[in-house]
Amino acid sequence: MPALMIEEQNKTALQDKQGIRSLATERQNEASEGFDTKSALEIARIINAEDAKVAAAVKKALPEIAQVIDVVARCLRDGGRLIYVGAGSSGRIASLDAAECPATFSTQPAQVQYIMCGGPKALASAADVNEDSPDMGQRDIAKRRPTRKDIVIGISASGRTPYVVGAVEYARLRGAQTAAIVCNQGTRLADAADICMVAEVGPEVISGSTRLKASTAQKMITNMITTGAMTRLGYVYDNLMVNVHMKNEKLVERGINVLQRVTGVDRETAIRTIKSAGKSIPIAVVMLKANVDKMEAVRRLQKSDGNVRRAIENAPLDL
Repeated sequence: MPALMIEEQNKTALQDKQGIRSLATERQNEASEGFDTKSALEIARIINAEDAKVAAAVKKALPEIAQVIDVVARCLRDGGRLIYVGAGSSGRIASLDAAECPATFSTQPAQVQYIMCGGPKALASAADVNEDSPDMGQRDIAKRRPTRKDIVIGISASGRTPYVVGAVEYARLRGAQTAAIVCNQGTRLADAADICMVAEVGPEVISGSTRLKASTAQKMITNMITTGAMTRLGYVYDNLMVNVHMKNEKLVERGINVLQRVTGVDRETAIRTIKSAGKSIPIAVVMLKANVDKMEAVRRLQKSDGNVRRAIENAPLDL
């Protein structure tokens, strides 16, 4: 690496260290002063009162969250991927959301991915990794070969984590669409991304412990992004999980119940239709709601890119 570039990175790192005290998530919280002297009930009340502020902070970012929902939906529709990047608690939040998508929406594991600084071993413990290295972030995202079909979302409470900033900068240079989830204003990660979702949760109950309010905000936002995108794609009908994959007894019952609620048929008809639909709830829903056979239901779902409501209406997906 050229000496000038190394010098510039060292200068930036020093500025970040000097400026960390100015971050809202690093300040001391007046509401929790004397925290170590409180009773168990007082501790719970303080944390609960601070947690109550998170939803209001996330609410201010709703316009940007909505933008990201539509970008994610378009990327997935066009065969692209959503790739989260994070370190520490932020990376664990990312991994949780990615892991839940196949179970909830029957997506393929490759569609929603995560990159954790330090790899999978860092999920269970504080691994000895260098999240201060933008080069490491660039190298890890480069392995996924991001393209213009993908969206890469960096997650960092501080908004300054060099590993995440490096990954997002690299993805953007490769043509991928990029977004950021941060809990402070005016950050390097915000500058690196196309869209930034800022949830200013303020000082933590324990100063700097962003596994608390900041992580709660991040979880709320990732929930909105994937739930919103999958709903826009038609993997939800009304407010029901119509794309459920019936791989165990609980999910089989859920699938039967969903079909009954959507179509109003009795249990026996629901079971019979699910069997004739090859155990596909979307196909079964379209068969019953549109009064068509399996072949026609499959054709309609292909035409609508899997959107159940559009398939019933026999219309293409419009995103």
